[in-house]
Amino acid sequence: MRWEIKSFDQLTTAELYAAIRLRVEVFVIEQQCPYQDLDNADQQALHLMGYDGENRLAAYTRLFNKGIKYAEASIGRVVTASFARGTGAGRALMEESIRQIYQQFGQQPIRISAQQYLEKFYTSLGFKTVSEMYLEDNIPHVEMLKA
Repeated sequence: MRWEIKSFDQLTTAELYAAIRLRVEVFVIEQQCPYQDLDNADQQALHLMGYDGENRLAAYTRLFNKGIKYAEASIGRVVTASFARGTGAGRALMEESIRQIYQQFGQQPIRISAQQYLEKFYTSLGFKTVSEMYLEDNIPHVEMLKA
């Protein structure tokens, strides 16, 4: 996987289009969840993009410094393309996201809002559940923290 990280202003229109397309494909269409993906937070995020050997966007996250989404740094819009699932791309994406948070913003706690069915996966990456289940866009979520 080839990784690129860019601020909103550094993204090309093609990169932005690919990221939004992937997010809509998974979060809106696959998960059948009509919601407003464009939340005016992209402009404050670093965008981590993982490309496969054919230069296709396979994995993507948004990274935020502390004080933007939460009191802690955070990772959001964690998404893996359907063609990349089952290859370890999701784990590689989260490991690179954590590494980039530390590199870009310094070693600090990281908070995520995780879909509850992925709780065990995030626990394996060092996150601990710190909230009760709540519904976000009608999907069960929990907040998790990596200290």
